[in-house]
Amino acid sequence: MTRVLVTGAGGMLGQDLLAVLASRSDLTVSAATRAELDITDAEAVRAAVAGHDVVFNTAAWTDVDGAEQAEEAATAVNGDGVAHLARACADTGARLVQVSTDYVFPGNADAPYAEDAPTDPINAYGRSKLAGERAVVRFLPETGYVVRTAWLYGAHGPNFVATMLRLAGQREHLDVVDDQQGQPTWSYALATQLVALADAALAGRAPAGIYHGTCSGRTTWYGLARAAFALAGLDPERIRPTTSDRYPRPAPRPAYSVLGHDRWAVAGLPPLPDWHDTLSDAFDSPTPPAPWKVA
Repeated sequence: MTRVLVTGAGGMLGQDLLAVLASRSDLTVSAATRAELDITDAEAVRAAVAGHDVVFNTAAWTDVDGAEQAEEAATAVNGDGVAHLARACADTGARLVQVSTDYVFPGNADAPYAEDAPTDPINAYGRSKLAGERAVVRFLPETGYVVRTAWLYGAHGPNFVATMLRLAGQREHLDVVDDQQGQPTWSYALATQLVALADAALAGRAPAGIYHGTCSGRTTWYGLARAAFALAGLDPERIRPTTSDRYPRPAPRPAYSVLGHDRWAVAGLPPLPDWHDTLSDAFDSPTPPAPWKVA
């Protein structure tokens, strides 16, 4: 019986991971929410990791703009906390699957970033997540897995798709930026991919290192909003394009967040499907439907 720990289990991705894992009779799953496990506490982390074969870390500081004002605090979670997990996994022999971000890249490319492309984050959040990546590579060179994702949406937390559909009931038109490119990724699809990666790792088929867990294809926030409206039975023409400079934020955002997926082949796994397909799957999913309901 494989023993699995999910940290950050109360978040959007953490809850989806628990749902995917719940269907497996060959696993014993432990769940630790932020309230139950503070990953900045090294002793608590060591105790939590003990006795597990695989750790999925979805605990993170995710407030991008907040990190710009409190980089030390963000790095304590996204960097030091991950280092605690990596050390604990190294001590016990557990495999660690760490979720990271496209924000480790500068966002100035014109072709998808490969897994081994040079990193150069342009904001504090990206720097804090890169610190976590480096800890995994340092302490778990043979048993650490970093999966970068981006533009996550799902049923269990605040996200762009849910926000657009909520605002649809409040405004006739929505102005959405059309000059940032990325890959919308359904958190449930990512959770399924993370579990498949862990299975491949335990079977000795997946080399340790960095993978890109985003859906295939690309679009802009404007394109995603229009697609979500269409699937919800709303008029996409209610979405109007605008530019990022209309919405200044404390933390700069990468203009190009498209990631390449070549490394899945070495693990014998296909990359995530096209973002159109997974968005449609998210709307068709019977449970949980709440974020896709239009007020």
